[in-house]
Amino acid sequence: MNPDFNRVAIIGVGLIGGSLGMALCARGLAGEVVGAGSSNESLRLAVELGAIHRFTDSIADSVNGADLIIIGTPVSVTIKVLKEIIPYLSPSSVVTDVGSAKAAIVRDAARLLPPGASFIGGHPMAGAERPGVREADPYLFENAFYILTPTPETPPAAEIKVGKLVAGVGAKVIKMEPEQHDQAVAAVSHLPYLIASSLVNTVAQMPGSDSILPLAAGGFRDTTRVASSKPEMWRDILLANREQVLDMIRRFREELVTYENAVAAGAGTNIQKKLESARDVRSGLPAKTSRYLSSLFEIIITVPDRPGAIAAFAAHLANAGINISDIEIMRVREGEGGTIRVGFAAQEDLANAFSVLKEKGYTVRKK
Repeated sequence: MNPDFNRVAIIGVGLIGGSLGMALCARGLAGEVVGAGSSNESLRLAVELGAIHRFTDSIADSVNGADLIIIGTPVSVTIKVLKEIIPYLSPSSVVTDVGSAKAAIVRDAARLLPPGASFIGGHPMAGAERPGVREADPYLFENAFYILTPTPETPPAAEIKVGKLVAGVGAKVIKMEPEQHDQAVAAVSHLPYLIASSLVNTVAQMPGSDSILPLAAGGFRDTTRVASSKPEMWRDILLANREQVLDMIRRFREELVTYENAVAAGAGTNIQKKLESARDVRSGLPAKTSRYLSSLFEIIITVPDRPGAIAAFAAHLANAGINISDIEIMRVREGEGGTIRVGFAAQEDLANAFSVLKEKGYTVRKK
């Protein structure tokens, strides 16, 4: 079978660029994947890991003849890279990026690109706390949202080409206007990072924090997980989406003040109403994803805390020909066990899995 792309250039082969490259190489989607970047050491590692077929020091060499050019650099240098590759673009060149802010980049790209060349903003909603190609994963984008921000001027052929990339790496295309994207990610990604960082700093600055932080359990750790991400990357993201981030900070501040006033006044009814409202919205999140993805059919399994416990029930399902679409460790108590959420693509798979695991003696319930 012929690959979708004869040649793909990835400029910036880190976590995201490297994961895209791994998926392209492993699935035979590109005849050649060429990497370029600022660190030859990192690029050599990318070759060893199978993220690219080869690398080059020359921007011209990486771009010439490429069906698709992916700018995988931090968002702060996306336009700088775009300016560097412009002299080597052909009228049929298609360029995309992976940055977390889109409006300004899409506007600048439209102004800078030569006639015929196309830019489609891209943002894979997937990642990891640790950066770099060493953390790259060919399955990083499996079933993830991948936002594309074409404009009315985007040629259909270019949109189809980038859509093939997204589908090929296992992600789900979501199309948005650039401004709509920036508002959305400010709310569900950028503000949560600021809240997580602020919460950690607030507790760390308290008197006696050395004895408080060790008490941090699941709630605190889950809420603040993203605070472990690379600060330099997040600095650039927050500044690139400055206006939308500032708007969300103002909105969140107003919400906190409402809670502060209610607590100060002892207004228990008001507090409960707000907490109930938040609970109801949060509980509805899985159902709301059906706007973009098919809902999963889920069960909850209780398993013992011992080596191979997850592999054991997964093997029972595999032997029955049942495919797991999603899996999440929900709660674990060391030495006792925990609960695992397992999702299936079809109601029939859920019913069969429920029967198989019940027969094997597992405690299992439908979610």
